[in-house]
Amino acid sequence: MAPLTSPKSIKIRKMRIRDLPQVIAIQETITRTPIGPQKKSFLREHIQKENSLDLVALEKNRVLGYIISEVLTNSFGLDQGGWIENFGIHPRYMGQGIGRTLAAHLFAAYKQKGILEIYTSVRWDSVDLLSFFKSIGFDRSDFINLYKKVE
Repeated sequence: MAPLTSPKSIKIRKMRIRDLPQVIAIQETITRTPIGPQKKSFLREHIQKENSLDLVALEKNRVLGYIISEVLTNSFGLDQGGWIENFGIHPRYMGQGIGRTLAAHLFAAYKQKGILEIYTSVRWDSVDLLSFFKSIGFDRSDFINLYKKVE
């Protein structure tokens, strides 16, 4: 784990298009899978959406982590809610509070917009990610994820 120079050296800001190569590199490092052109296009478009709340954690202009989120309106019975679509911290910087800092900024941004319910979906076997989300206050919701493979 690479130590941070100081927790105060971390800056959180809205994600920009120029951050995408670093965000994609983090995602590829975590998943050990190349990110294809469709996903890259999705990320580029998502950043530019009016209802997106995409944040990066930076140290000296280097992206250490990110959170991709958006406001959902009239979705599955909710008037409005936040939805975390993707989240990642570079493995070298995990365990240093960067994820918590990103989450705190995201929660504050949602609260400022009057949105007090935030949702996400995590694979049942992603123990580390489940543990992280539980540690920042997430719990099971009234929703159940359903799946169907179209043949």
